Amino acid sequence: MRALVLSSGGVDSTTCLGLAVSKYGAENVTALAITYGQKHDKEVQAARAVAAHYGVELIELDLSLIFQYDTTCSLLTGSDTEIPRESYADQLKKTDGKPVSTYVPFRNGLFLSSAASIALSKGCEVIYYGAHSDDAAGNAYPDCSEAFNKAMNDAIFLGSGNQLHIEAPFVRLTKADVVKIGLELGVPYELTWSCYEGGETPCGVCGTCRDRAAAFAANGIADPAQRGE
Repeated sequence: MRALVLSSGGVDSTTCLGLAVSKYGAENVTALAITYGQKHDKEVQAARAVAAHYGVELIELDLSLIFQYDTTCSLLTGSDTEIPRESYADQLKKTDGKPVSTYVPFRNGLFLSSAASIALSKGCEVIYYGAHSDDAAGNAYPDCSEAFNKAMNDAIFLGSGNQLHIEAPFVRLTKADVVKIGLELGVPYELTWSCYEGGETPCGVCGTCRDRAAAFAANGIADPAQRGE
């Protein structure tokens, strides 16, 4: 069996990649890194480093034109909105039930649809992606929820003539759970990048930096990226 893994260069997708490689072997895994108009290229650089570490094929896809119309998502080049420097929980208190400002409109839906086309062309039978319950909580990122995953899996399975399905192995787990699994797999977290800012080192205060640090702390270790290892 061949697998395609959506790889952002972050903790969750890299753990997915490690999981897929351990299950299918590097020769049967393709990583897909997608550019979507983000304000820095740290994610793609990390995805390249991770793919090289595992010795898997890496495909890079540019979907930035699709997101060029968005002016509200603080991650995108078309927005002047500052990236929030607070937890997702604090951000959600101000959104009136809507996703946080770092939600890229229907990103995972687009990513999974694009991945499905590539996966079928590459002879893959499964797509892995790293959605987990912490991101879905409070509707911060609705395209990380279990309900969304099921809907997309059903659509891709039907649309591919029952040839392709989605695996979201962490969709019911927390980020701390993801890190625990990754540590057991020996995932190279020192190569990953999660921060929404594009500085030389992670900012440590954006929502994803806070969640990442908490996940490593829950496992009794400091974040390798923050230690500069």
